[in-house]
Amino acid sequence: MSIHFTVSGLTRNLIHSLGLDHEQVPRPLTAEQSLLLDCYLAGQIPDSAWSDYVFEMPELEKHAQIRRAQVRRARSLT
Repeated sequence: MSIHFTVSGLTRNLIHSLGLDHEQVPRPLTAEQSLLLDCYLAGQIPDSAWSDYVFEMPELEKHAQIRRAQVRRARSLT
């Protein structure tokens, strides 16, 4: 037996703020998107230009957040 329901935006925000949601893994980046991400994280793309890229391809920001978290985790282990 399964139960299906819809969640309003307000409820979704509440669930997110409580940390009860589990975001899906973003889809893999293309070679071009991966290069953009690498350049941004290396400081070669200014934030103003990055926001334009993220507007067009929102998955870039999700990957950037994941990569930053991985770097922080690696630094904390050393």
